[in-house]
Amino acid sequence: MKEKLKLDRTTIDRARSLASSIVDEVYCVISAYSTDTIERTILRLLGVDGVDEVGIPLPNAVINWAREMNLLKEGIAKPFGTVMVTKGLTPQAAAEAIAKGDVSFAENTEAPGWRKAVDEHAMKALERIRANRAKRAELTGDLAKEESPYLYVIVATGNIYEDVVQAKAAAYQGAQIIAVIRSTAQSLLDYVPYGATTEGFGGTYATQENFRIMREALDQVGAELGRYVRLVNYCSGLCMPEIAAMGALERLDMMLNDALYGIIFRDINMLRTFTDQHFSRRINAAAHIVINTGEDNYLTTSDAFEEAHTVLASQFINEQFAKRAGLSEELMGLGHAFEMDPMLEQGFIHEVAQAQMAREIFPRSPLKYMPPTKFMTGNIFRGHVQDALFMEVSALTGQTIHLLGILTEALHTPHIQDRFLSIEAAKYVRNNMRGIEAEMLFRDGGLMTSRAKEVLSKGVELLEKVKEQGLFTALEEGSFAGIKRPRGGGKGKDGVFEKGADYYNPFDELLAEETSAPAPATLRI
Repeated sequence: MKEKLKLDRTTIDRARSLASSIVDEVYCVISAYSTDTIERTILRLLGVDGVDEVGIPLPNAVINWAREMNLLKEGIAKPFGTVMVTKGLTPQAAAEAIAKGDVSFAENTEAPGWRKAVDEHAMKALERIRANRAKRAELTGDLAKEESPYLYVIVATGNIYEDVVQAKAAAYQGAQIIAVIRSTAQSLLDYVPYGATTEGFGGTYATQENFRIMREALDQVGAELGRYVRLVNYCSGLCMPEIAAMGALERLDMMLNDALYGIIFRDINMLRTFTDQHFSRRINAAAHIVINTGEDNYLTTSDAFEEAHTVLASQFINEQFAKRAGLSEELMGLGHAFEMDPMLEQGFIHEVAQAQMAREIFPRSPLKYMPPTKFMTGNIFRGHVQDALFMEVSALTGQTIHLLGILTEALHTPHIQDRFLSIEAAKYVRNNMRGIEAEMLFRDGGLMTSRAKEVLSKGVELLEKVKEQGLFTALEEGSFAGIKRPRGGGKGKDGVFEKGADYYNPFDELLAEETSAPAPATLRI
């Protein structure tokens, strides 16, 4: 990519170095811990699914049993593998037996061969993830008639079968990426619902069966259209790694995945979610799933002009978290947004500067560019213009993942025709502005170059401060989005435990080996 803003590379390198130190300090803390969610994820990857006779998901039932028996400190793999071996059961049958109360053995008992049994089933999960990677690579190669920015839209009816109808309609209209919004507050549930669901509020529950249904539908419509249609869901919140595992098993393509978002906007315990995030990103890396981060949300509570540097600083931090988990830059959909007050004089120029800066600092990452929401008023005509300007910035600056704004954003959940109008307008702008990025130059000392350099400088200043005080303290003080969260508080803190000396996670080494080589680009930048 041609660097048009002439940003100082030494300053950018300094920012990355600071972010790396910040993340190193977090890892020094979280490496000693595991969580209930991570242990449930291990069970899911081993093949455990379904619910018990009273509707409790089997992974939860097994972890509850292990906690009651004081068997969790070394990880769920040892006691669960012991049940499998001593009773000669598959993972699913072992979980069902535990849930029924048919299993009891003395504390710390372990059967010879438990590790071998667990490892064999772990390898089966990895083989399924590899097969999904290969299938995606095949489809994106065969169905490669794609233009960028990629047009990304949302469906959110609450009913997975109605979501399929709307998702197919959007794909026929030109959408390239479909996100199924989760039901309101699912991120705060400490379990994953089971089966196909039809009664979500403000969205549709993220379940493995719902993932399978939508994946099948989008593969069908993609084959008809001769292009690959990507599927997105949300592995954030209290079940971050579990949902990442479900997405890997059902071949989702993108996952919103950001512990900082969970801490700031959902008040999730810091230790819990940073620990969960690492394992979830390891899974996403192995599955070649693009993560999307949530920096765009900072601008819904903070001023987009005054606090632009906080978005950049968080992007640097999220980049380092992602690298520690094995994600290549090609899988980092770092978030930013078109959220300046439309009444701000020269606001469009500032938006272009911000977007171009992000594009140049993270040239290999498929950035996720989010639409105006904060200043959508219900005036659908002005809203449509704002969305058109947003698409123009994407075209001017070579953005990759473009989440379409909808003209009725401030009124109701979009109807199919609302989404159609947004897709139609975005295609019009993209077609008319094709190639303009290569034609555009930025004047030395001009407003855009000066603005970008100012934001970068302030971002480094913030990173210096965060490094000095530590990320946990910075979050306590509200350094991002102006929202303060207590380090020792937040939801889910009871689900964190310190690892014992013989703790074992059968996927640690497998995922590390799987992510040691860079992932191929899954989106063309």
